Amino acid sequence: MKIRHACLPVLMGLCFSSGVLAQTPVKMSLDFRFDGPGAGFLLALDKGYYKAEGLDVTIDPGNGSVEGINRVASGAYDIAVADINSLIRYRDTAENPPIKAIFMIGNAPAFAVTSLKKTGIAKPKDLEGKTVGAPAADGAYANWAAFMKASGTDSSKIRIENVGFAVREQMLAQGKVDAIVGFGYTAAVSMQAAGFKPEEVSIMYMRNYGLDMYGNALVAGPAFLRDKPDVARKFIRASIKGYLEAMTDPQSAIASVIKRNPVTTAEAETMRFRIFQNENFLTAEVKANGIGAVDPARFNRAIDQIGESFKYKAKPKMDDVYTESFLPPLADRKVPSALVNKAH
Repeated sequence: MKIRHACLPVLMGLCFSSGVLAQTPVKMSLDFRFDGPGAGFLLALDKGYYKAEGLDVTIDPGNGSVEGINRVASGAYDIAVADINSLIRYRDTAENPPIKAIFMIGNAPAFAVTSLKKTGIAKPKDLEGKTVGAPAADGAYANWAAFMKASGTDSSKIRIENVGFAVREQMLAQGKVDAIVGFGYTAAVSMQAAGFKPEEVSIMYMRNYGLDMYGNALVAGPAFLRDKPDVARKFIRASIKGYLEAMTDPQSAIASVIKRNPVTTAEAETMRFRIFQNENFLTAEVKANGIGAVDPARFNRAIDQIGESFKYKAKPKMDDVYTESFLPPLADRKVPSALVNKAH
């Protein structure tokens, strides 16, 4: 009997050391299907970086950059990828749960106006007199009024045609609209699939014309952040490791995407990831200030700009929407010099 009791701690120690009992489950939702921009999370999962932090992570595809907010609010998911600008609007309603962004993924939003170069649309003012296709529920189009004001463009001279997500790029390719509104990397990949060469397509990012907004972020609910703060920190730490490795080893990262989404191709997702990396993730601000953080002054300007398209009832402050409390120290978020100096 004494021998059995003596063995019990040893057996328990073996269980804990093997990770059987130490893994904390975390359910995460992406903003869209399994594709290039989410490759860093998937690579971190496949490489065991979450497991090494004691996390048993499940990653599911999403259904749009607003849906992630609802998934977290319902309690169905612990963490989700969602549009920070949509979260700002969401927090304007006092009855909504105090969900917060804890890690900025898209330092620059992918919001863009895409056209064929032959139409001669090179700047926002060139859109005047043209027809622009935009899904009414599109995250980029939600900021159209702010983009028009920031760029000094007369929106009354532009005809907006409400188009479906599924046919948006197709309508541009067929010449049924002069330009479309959406995410830059999505348009680039879709237009190439339609037979257009990159040099035939113009992608005009709204941020280059005065739109100060951020893009997608990791969001989490109040109960999760209150009860499991260390889990949030561990998840972010492993995710950063995944994204840094994805940028140095995109082949492995895209393989993590393809095995979950065999409908797409490695070529398409590599292109999508590279555009996301260079245009949205690895910006000059991130290279200077580290991954995952925000510039408070810029964030506050973004809140003001959202007010151009959205009437606030109880305008939220930055601290209501974003916290850096769960980020690793700056030294652990700095972009390696090899990536800082790497040409696009």
